[in-house]
Order: sequence, then structure tokens, then C-alpha cells
Amino acid sequence: MADWSLLPKELLEDIAKRLGSPFYPLRLRSVCSPWRSSFPPRPRRFPFLTNYGISDSTLGFHLSKRTVFLLAPPKSPDRWLLKIEEDVPGRSHLLNPLSRSSPYPLPETFPKVLDLSRFRVFDLGEEYVLHHVNFRPLVNALGGAANLYREKVVFMCLGDESSDYVLLTIHVSGELALFKSVEKRWTIIHEMPSPYDDVILFRGQFYAVDGTGRTVRVELDSRIPSLAANPVYGGDKMFLVESSGELLVVDMYLSDDQVDWDAEDEVSQVQLNGCIYERTVRFKVYKVDEGEQKLVQMKCLGDRVLFLGDDCTFSASASELAGCKGNCIFLE
Repeated sequence: MADWSLLPKELLEDIAKRLGSPFYPLRLRSVCSPWRSSFPPRPRRFPFLTNYGISDSTLGFHLSKRTVFLLAPPKSPDRWLLKIEEDVPGRSHLLNPLSRSSPYPLPETFPKVLDLSRFRVFDLGEEYVLHHVNFRPLVNALGGAANLYREKVVFMCLGDESSDYVLLTIHVSGELALFKSVEKRWTIIHEMPSPYDDVILFRGQFYAVDGTGRTVRVELDSRIPSLAANPVYGGDKMFLVESSGELLVVDMYLSDDQVDWDAEDEVSQVQLNGCIYERTVRFKVYKVDEGEQKLVQMKCLGDRVLFLGDDCTFSASASELAGCKGNCIFLE
């Protein structure tokens, strides 16, 4: 039998560069001492971000990363959907998977210590939160860092060998805002027929959707986004989510009086995180056909389950989740 501890260090280092999830290096480092030394811990903090080009009311910004994953205990049908954030090096805490709040009460069977080498881990998504930093007294209890606009931020690393990156978010004006670490400044993209609702990183490229469903691809070296799909109009808020390798637009309606609904238009189930709303929430789901520059309505999600949250949208197979059926949307 081969001795895996004797794999060349160069090969292990090449493997480490291809590991997207932060949990895989942790598990590989626990295999043996040679592997531990070949998989050095990754940098824990993002550098301080300047406010140049976007804000005059703050000294700068701090970016934090959170990861959403599904945890499968050994020899158990249970599944736990978790979101974890490392606020300081070496210390992590759990958050509600679909919001920025603390988690709901954990089940009694949830372990006090998470040894990821003993669980199956399904990496479902990641999110980035932009905090503004100032030093006025009594801003908050976390050293003066607060959420900037409470809008989603998407992050793109520019190559395995480079520490350079790009951020895309939605400015308070509804316009897109782009930050390039090389330039150390923000750029507002002044192209906005309608305010933008959501942004996403899909297949290594930035996409955004506005309130009409108009979907664009945001090029890093162009001030004018490229049209990916024409608008459909309709509901109250648009979401972008990846599912089974496809880019989807989810149109959320907060009332029924805007459209005559057909039973086939509806996703079969909606979960509202224990809250009761006066208005019925309905959805239309579209697939982005970039070649035809249009949104194609989907009648069924099949086995897929969509999760729509404050800072992150993601999807999973119902067969991987416990107590959930397909063709379902979970909404914060």
C-alpha cells in the first residue's frame, strides 16, 4: 500500500492552491505531519480598504468572509445547515444561514466541538460583508466596524498566484460599485436604467440584476456592463442564484394583485423563517439565456432547493437535505 505521507511537497502545494473551500485544507492538514507542513494556514484577514471614490463619511472599510455549509453527522440522517465566520484569527462563530443574526437555538444533539474530520461537509456558498470603519466613540461594541449599506458584496480573486482581488457591490444610489485592490479605489458604474437588486459571481464573472429583471455581465475593464438578458418586469425584488450550473433570476412578488396567477407559475413551497406576513409571497423563476439575451421561465425546480438570504444565495439538492423536498424556496 502506498504511503500517502511521502507525496512530494510540490504536488501537495499544487493541490492546496486548487482548494476553494476553507474546510478542505483543515481536513488535509489533520492527516499527518508532512501534510500539515505542506498546507500552511491561509491568510485570515483582508487588508484595510480605502474609502476613496465611494464615501466621505468613513475612514475606510473592513471585509469579512462567511461560509455556508451542510454538515452530515456520521451514521445519522440529520443534516445541519450552518454559516460560520472567523471574526478574529483562530476564533469562529455561527450565524443564521440566511441572515446576519445569531443562530436560532441549536439542537440538543449538536456537538460542543466540531471536528470536521468526523463529518461529511458540503460547501454550499460563501458571502462577504463590507463594514465601514470609523473611530467615533460609541459607534458599536465591535471596535467601530458596522455594516456599510447592508447590500451583498461579491468577491473575485485574480489568479491562484496573485493576492489581487476585485469586489462588486450595490451603492446606496442603486448603482454598481467596483473595487480593485490594484488601484486601491472604488469606481461607481454610472449605468443604471433601474436600481440594481442583486449581484453574484458566476463562472468567474460578475453579474447583476435590476428591479426589472434586466441582467448584465460586469466586465472588469469596461465602464458599461454587457447585457445578459432583457427585462421581464413583474415583482418586487429580484435575486440571482446559481443552481446546477445555471444562472437563475428569482422574481419575488409581495402581493397577488400584480398578476393573474396560474398554478403552474408557483414554486410548490415557501418557508418564511417562522414569520407570518400579511401579504402572500410568490415567485417566478427564470433561467438566464445569455445567447438569446432573455430570461426563460422555469415551471419546476425539480430536486433543487433555493435559499435566498441577505448576503448570500445558494442552492442544494433536496436529496442532500433532511426533511426537505425539491422545488422549494427558503427565504429569510
